[in-house]
Amino acid sequence: MRTKIILTALTILILPSITPRASAPPQTAAPSATSRELTTMLNQFLQDAATNNVSGFDRFFADDVIYTHSAGTVTNKSDIIKSVTAGAARPPRTDRQTKYSAEDITVHEYPDTAIVAFRLVSTEVALDHAAPPTITNYRNTGTFLRRNGKWQVIAWQSTKIPDAPTK
Repeated sequence: MRTKIILTALTILILPSITPRASAPPQTAAPSATSRELTTMLNQFLQDAATNNVSGFDRFFADDVIYTHSAGTVTNKSDIIKSVTAGAARPPRTDRQTKYSAEDITVHEYPDTAIVAFRLVSTEVALDHAAPPTITNYRNTGTFLRRNGKWQVIAWQSTKIPDAPTK
């Protein structure tokens, strides 16, 4: 009799743990505060790039940045600022406008470093709409470092994605 009571008690205790249960749908983790901050910085930078906003480039890139362009050339912050300043000094284009956006953003975080990879979409639109937009895609990877509480890019790599072959 005692054995029967023990077996019944064990069954009552163990059975609920082996009974199938409806599983909750998988949940994706919400982006971290760092991921949100860097994504916001990136989107602001892309707006600044479309308008040759020199102060935006100055905020985004660290003084010791190494930037590798899609053509394979390597440059530094001083050269980047000179190029943007020259572009800002020219009269704005009245025939077309270029916008930049970031898609497929991935952020890998470390204590004071983060790697941000994304697809940069450059869309050039003729303001008279006489021609279809020209869209160019790049894969970019940036290494961000937090110094004195402030994130800046210390390394940047851009690679042009080849256009899809036309049929």
